[in-house]
Amino acid sequence: MRNKSIRLLLITQATALLFACTSGTDTDAGPHPGIVWVRDAAEFDAIAMQVYRAASDDLPGLVADKSWTAMPGQKSYGELPPAIILDVDETMVSNVAFQEMLTSPFKNSMLYDWNANNNATAIPGAIEFVKLAREHGVELFFVTNRPCRRKPHIAGPCPQEAITVQDLVEAGIPADSDHVMMANEMPHWDREKVIRRDLIAQNYRIIMLIGDDLSDFIPCVRKKVHKPCTEAATAASRQNKTELFHRYWGAGWYVLPNPMHGSWTTFE
Repeated sequence: MRNKSIRLLLITQATALLFACTSGTDTDAGPHPGIVWVRDAAEFDAIAMQVYRAASDDLPGLVADKSWTAMPGQKSYGELPPAIILDVDETMVSNVAFQEMLTSPFKNSMLYDWNANNNATAIPGAIEFVKLAREHGVELFFVTNRPCRRKPHIAGPCPQEAITVQDLVEAGIPADSDHVMMANEMPHWDREKVIRRDLIAQNYRIIMLIGDDLSDFIPCVRKKVHKPCTEAATAASRQNKTELFHRYWGAGWYVLPNPMHGSWTTFE
């Protein structure tokens, strides 16, 4: 594991930059400051590379340590093959160009159309990390809340999955439909990702979780209730859960900065 003071520095830098980008927003003065920061600031690239560098440094040890899992509550995992669960948007691929042109209200069809007609780019550090993980024999699963929805004149129940795989490949991250898990792809796969994480954990020892939203790590942190959650999260409950799992941050759990969008925006 990397020195804890380095991890604290990473978290402190990210927190300070996110606060700077999301405070004092004037929606009539052009793009949201968070979008401008992700688009233009070298600091965003630096933090993303720091996150993936820390994860890369930890990778060999977590692969070798069969007593380790990044999934609280996972049982009988010691002899299972290792896997990493990664988010897609703002974790593997950047959608900052889409966010820049987006007009409210957001619709999932807007993102689908954008991705179908524009080449995807990788988050700094993501390509190298994926390559390293696969060299160590780690299975990678991309769990995204891009939803499966039928579209006119396109065959199949989930054309969004093909676009997601295409985005990853365009960004330089080899992927296939067997390792991409969409929201609503199966009847019980709602926006609460813990259901999909638990399914992967039946057959793999989960050594890392990587994402840009609290829900990529901790269940039931959204204001809107999705099964198996039974009550809405609050700003206080999100903070309490973040503290409860303090031992995982930077040690199996790696979070990318995203001041543009996410479940956190419903608690402003």
